[in-house]
Amino acid sequence: MKKWSTKMIVEAGIMIALAILLDRVKIYEAPQGGSVTAGSMIPIFLFAFRWGVGPGVIAGAVFGILQLMFGAWIFSPVQAILEYPVAFGCLGLAGLFSKNIIMGKGNILLGIITGVFLGIGTRFICHLLAGVIFFSEYAGTQNPWIYSFIYQATYLIPEFIISSIVLYLIWKPLSKISRE
Repeated sequence: MKKWSTKMIVEAGIMIALAILLDRVKIYEAPQGGSVTAGSMIPIFLFAFRWGVGPGVIAGAVFGILQLMFGAWIFSPVQAILEYPVAFGCLGLAGLFSKNIIMGKGNILLGIITGVFLGIGTRFICHLLAGVIFFSEYAGTQNPWIYSFIYQATYLIPEFIISSIVLYLIWKPLSKISRE
């Protein structure tokens, strides 16, 4: 794991704060939790792309813990851990593509989309499992796996599209900022 510099810690704090603020701007809010926001995951993805997987996972997990503290759907401690620090920590996995994106190796758009897909995809899996394990009563007569899949897709697919487009548009100007 990389040594945390003062610059990295400050940037993590700023990105987490920005993510919390963007999370408060809801475009669509699902009835039992989950929402399409004004790109709340983008700051965590930016941080993960700039600093890598380890710092990205930690920043994402802190973002999840803060969301938990500011009001969340909590039904059990295991569900809370799975859907907040674990699910949002998964966003940091986008940092696996940081070298390709930062160094400009290959197609930057493909690197961004793949990183965002990995982060949101693994977050999706956490919410899918929580939906099946903890919220299957909302499925009624429908298969809980199908119900949870459709439910999570209603807000995470739009978040994926928003995050990918915005990150691609802002990456080039932001990439000029030094990491040192």
